[in-house]
Amino acid sequence: MAEPKENVLMEKIVSLCKRRGFIFQSSEIYGGINGFWDYGPLGAELKRNVKELWWNTMTRLREDVVGLEATIIMHPQIWKASGHVDTFADMMRECPVTKKRVRADQVEPQTGTVYRFFGAYEVASGEELRAEFGEADLEAAVAALYREAGFSATGQLAQETALTTRQETLLTRLRQSFRFERVALLITKMQGGRVAQALAAKNACAYYRLQGMKNPCAVRADTDSGQMVEGTTDFHSESGFELGPSRPFNLMFKTYVGPVADEENVAYLRPETAQAIFAQFKNVLDSSRQKAPFGIAQIGKAFRNEVTPRNFTFRSREFEQMELEFFIKPDEAVEAIAGGVASVADAFGVPPSGGTPAKAGTPNEPQPNWGWEAWHKYWVEERIKFYEGIGLPRTTLEEYWQRPEELAHYARATVDILFKFPFGTQELEGIAARSDFDLSQHERFSGKPMGVFDEELRAAWGKLDKTKQEELWRRYFENRKKYLVKSGVEAEQASKEAREDADALAKGHYIPHVIEPSAGVDRLILALICNAYSEDQMPDEKGKPESRVVLKLHPRVAPIKVAVLPLLKNKPNLVSKAQEVRDLLRKHMNVFYDDTGAIGRRYRRQDEAGTPFCVTVDFETFEGMKEGPLAGQIDTVTVRHRDDGAQERLHISGLLAWLVERVR
Repeated sequence: MAEPKENVLMEKIVSLCKRRGFIFQSSEIYGGINGFWDYGPLGAELKRNVKELWWNTMTRLREDVVGLEATIIMHPQIWKASGHVDTFADMMRECPVTKKRVRADQVEPQTGTVYRFFGAYEVASGEELRAEFGEADLEAAVAALYREAGFSATGQLAQETALTTRQETLLTRLRQSFRFERVALLITKMQGGRVAQALAAKNACAYYRLQGMKNPCAVRADTDSGQMVEGTTDFHSESGFELGPSRPFNLMFKTYVGPVADEENVAYLRPETAQAIFAQFKNVLDSSRQKAPFGIAQIGKAFRNEVTPRNFTFRSREFEQMELEFFIKPDEAVEAIAGGVASVADAFGVPPSGGTPAKAGTPNEPQPNWGWEAWHKYWVEERIKFYEGIGLPRTTLEEYWQRPEELAHYARATVDILFKFPFGTQELEGIAARSDFDLSQHERFSGKPMGVFDEELRAAWGKLDKTKQEELWRRYFENRKKYLVKSGVEAEQASKEAREDADALAKGHYIPHVIEPSAGVDRLILALICNAYSEDQMPDEKGKPESRVVLKLHPRVAPIKVAVLPLLKNKPNLVSKAQEVRDLLRKHMNVFYDDTGAIGRRYRRQDEAGTPFCVTVDFETFEGMKEGPLAGQIDTVTVRHRDDGAQERLHISGLLAWLVERVR
């Protein structure tokens, strides 16, 4: 019996992406390259729409955020300061046989026992044999072939059974079709005690292949590490075989700048876009005339040498990020200026226990007394609102607030926005309150000041009573000292530097803290496609129910906003008018013109592409409708809605305004 497919829905989505030109495997004609993906015509439009919407939302519709576009390769000291050179690593374990590395957190528990036997077979004509002899005889003959190797296909010692004449004939054919190799099985503690079989690259397990099942070695080799092991021709077992110890494996791609490939010229492809923002913070601050709180946004490529790229485009080695670094005043400065720091309950009108809703401040109206907690919550809500606005309902998302032991050492809080993918609930975006770690690190490593001067703070500090000044000074001193000690500065030196920083605060100087919403473009594209994928039935032209695949993408992100279709391509007047409509619309949105095939088939093609509206030019366009609100009027068209197939009649003169209202 064939093994069920692991994720039928995901396989359908991947197939649709290739068939309709959303996503292709990179370098496919050469066998592909794992972890890299190309976006086809529809995918490129979808991706561009998403990035443009993010950019407009985060920068052009706000006065407190500006943009940046930085280089992919930067000075290697940037990655030293950020910690990527020393700590940006996955813990890996190595197979002692193949030397392949696997992520330590993805290895299932092992018994440490290896079963060696003589009897894996290269499939020559499995499908033909199945068709000729049938499933039952084939299974019996394969089992006999295993017995000859001293091992059964199910992982147990073989039991002698008699074969029929037909099965003996098949066994002879099998002996001629397969060659024997020494192969090892690593028995794992998997569900039901099943055997994870890992074979040499050019071999396959005859039992699984002939049964039409996925070869476990192709699925489990990297995670269970049951690779081929040299052994004797006799079946036996031995203990003690296991993966090597966990050790870090840096995920950055290394390259060289200049003609000499030596350590002095080492550089890295950036693993994230954020560090360029921190490195250019002062230049942006000075040139844009912004002041905290304000943000710097960037969209760009990043590269991580993932050991096990998986789940289609979800985890790739080359990807794009949309990141915002929003710089805010430290809470001590906020308190000195505003007289206090608003709690999240106060800032968002959430009543504290037994209290009444506060009126000062809503998620859309930041207030001067907001500290890092209110700003952090604000950006969580803003990002969820963005996802809702492009077609991901809140019901498809989850907020995961990281526990204290999960946080990075510099983070005060981190919220992961998760999406329910077909392969599991996974992260779309992280919103982290990163304190002043990043700018402080670059100040230490570069020797250049990264702080700001705030005249409002200097003036407010002078008006505080001495007790309040000492309280705020002490809190700031302790926070700076804590950071310095964690960064490796000796306690005495850390106290000295923290004291200088606290003294500077009293004079209006501080290093801004940062809230970082960081989203993956490729993950978001995949989430939108997964959420939009649907199968249903819709009547064809004759009213007969017909199955269809439809991408119910939000019109704002849909690659094609409207398809213009003449009812018949052999009627010049229909074609000419349809082309006029196309030219009218294409200056304002992406339009697709299609005159090939039956109108129903053209509708189905646009359904799969996610096109929200189809405009059809038909005979009534010239003759006028016989009934309805537009009866007798010419120059009308039929507009078909993708999701439910509903149709309505509109005049061409009002078509553009009608569409713009719905696709933007």
